[in-house]
This record gives sequence, C-alpha cells and structure tokens, in this order.
Amino acid sequence: MLTIGATLPGGCDFVELDERKQKILKAIVQDYIATAEPVGSRTISRKFELGVSPATIRNEMADLEEMGLIEQPHTSAGRIPSDKGYRYYVDYLIDDTELSSSQREHIDREFAGHVSEVREVIESASKLISQITNLTSIVTGPHSRNSALQKLYFLPYKTGQAILVTVKDNGQVENNIVDIGDDTTAEELQILATMFNDKIGVTKVKDLSRSFLQEIYRELSQKRRMIDGVVGILGRVLQEGGEAEKVYLGGALNMLNHPEFKDLGKMRLFLEVFEEDKKLRKLLHHAEKGPVVRIGLENNDEVFQDCSVITATYHINGRQIGSVGVLGPTRLDYGKTIAIVNYLTNSLTELLTSRFRQLGP
Repeated sequence: MLTIGATLPGGCDFVELDERKQKILKAIVQDYIATAEPVGSRTISRKFELGVSPATIRNEMADLEEMGLIEQPHTSAGRIPSDKGYRYYVDYLIDDTELSSSQREHIDREFAGHVSEVREVIESASKLISQITNLTSIVTGPHSRNSALQKLYFLPYKTGQAILVTVKDNGQVENNIVDIGDDTTAEELQILATMFNDKIGVTKVKDLSRSFLQEIYRELSQKRRMIDGVVGILGRVLQEGGEAEKVYLGGALNMLNHPEFKDLGKMRLFLEVFEEDKKLRKLLHHAEKGPVVRIGLENNDEVFQDCSVITATYHINGRQIGSVGVLGPTRLDYGKTIAIVNYLTNSLTELLTSRFRQLGP
C-alpha cells in the first residue's frame, strides 16, 4: 500500500492517504478541472475504472471530506476539491506534463521575432503566455535600479552625429543619437567609448553620482559639445534608476472565460487591481527559479484568494532579472500551466543570456 504524508497549509496536521484515497482525490480534481461541475461517486466509477463500487467510493469521499481535502458546495451536489485538496494534488499526485512540439515551436517562433529589444521580448512573453493558457499573465521586466552599466559604444550615423548604445547587465539596450561635431573621427569616438567603459566598469545605476559624470566631463572637456550629449543621456539613466521594474499584463479579460468569475462585481475588483502595478509586483514577490504554486488562501491579498498563481523567474548569466506569473481560478490545469511557465521562463533565460553575450564586452 502506498502512503504519502503531507503537512498542508492553513494549520492542517500531517495527512495520510492510502492508494485508493489518492486515486479518488486525483479523479475528483481532474474531473472538476475539466468540467467545472461537482463530481459524484457514479461519475468517478464510470470514468476512472478504479475497480470499486460507487458505494465504496462514497465512503472514501466521506473520509476525504472529513480530512478537509474535498467539500460539498450544495446539499445534493457532488464534491469539489478544497484548497487543501488542490495543494495535495499539486504536491503529490500531479502527472508530469510536457508541451507538445507544436507548442514549443510556437513559443520559439514568437521569441525569435523579438530578439532586438529586451522590453519587446518580455511584452511578447506576457501576451504569449496568456494566449496559450487562456489565463491572465503577469510579467515583470528588469529592475533598473539594481542593474549595472556594462558597456557603451558608438555607431556611425551621419555627418556630425553618432548612435550611442548603452548596455546594462540586465540585458537592456538603449540607443540614442548624439551630436559629435563634424570634425570628430571614428578613432576619437573609440577613445571616448574606451574612457567611459574604463570609468564605468560594472557601476550600478543606483551608485552613479553627478560627481562621477562631472569627472568624466572634465577629462573630456575638449569635446564639449559631444560630451554634453553623452552626459545628458547618462544623467537621464541616473534619474531613471529609481524606477521599479515594469509590469506587463496579458489577457486580463481571460478571467471572464471561467465560470468562477462571471460575477461582474468580482470581475470589477480584478480589473481595478490590474491597474495597480504595486499589487501585481507583490503577487510575484515570492517567485523562485522553479515554478511555485500558490493556491487560494495561500495568497495574502484577499482579492486573489479565489485564485491560483503559478510563478517562476528568468535570469541572465545566473542573475535574476524578472518574474513570470499566471493567474487563474483554483480550478485550472496545473500540469499544463506549470509546464508552460517552466518552458517559457527557460526560453526567456536562454534568449536574453544569448543576446546579452552578443552585446557585452
């Protein structure tokens, strides 16, 4: 006999389920996810071939209800999973799910068209994950304040002007046109870029100071007009350094596709919260490298306590850059959604790391 124990959230003590109870709980979760209808003993007997009678299933369901793993929404109805039942299912009973080759190819193809700009890649990821899951996606972009200036260089543009390219270690790349004067040569631009890079090293944006920029300005005062432009751009980077990471929301109205959120009052609350970047960032605050699942009351904010949130992080060269989250009802396809979040964050990490290495020193 297979026995698995778990300490469940919400103060529930150690729980033991034998193999039959596990199979019945798994059947209830899977059927309710698929149909959004309470599950009765006859449905389980007919659909899942457990080799026991409906009467035996009813007895086992009564035990599961007493344990707090399933509940009865109406007196005459079947049973639905509780938050604790979903938690047990996710932690111990869920089947490994892999994306189909067509789903992987679709994600790869979408990302391949957005390799030039980090923000485009992240915005694309937000839209893509909401389309594939039919849920609401929340993706945070790189946090400017903790990023470091990795490199800057100049590209020829036209007479008297050049393109200043700045690269941060979070993968962000910014292009700006600066006036360099008609008499500035390519060699002088290279010298200028080298001097800036020697000064910058890997200076974090939050550690930049006006005195740092003024020191560079004094050393390069002979090219005053050009330096005015460059210092102005770096000064703006400094001012933007305190900004929080941008939040990208995808598929907000997808919540209406699920019967749990047909109530317009509840949906109005969600739409109001979706306008608050601070709350959305907080929702992803506990994201870790691997997918993390928070179910129902495990979410601190009351607005999200009828929901499940699946989150993971993406990285550049091993350093966390941002987070990806999927928000939906507790009745969601956990296996499929976890697989999508995992594949997408891994793809983001690979794409951004590769792009950063191409642009870095």
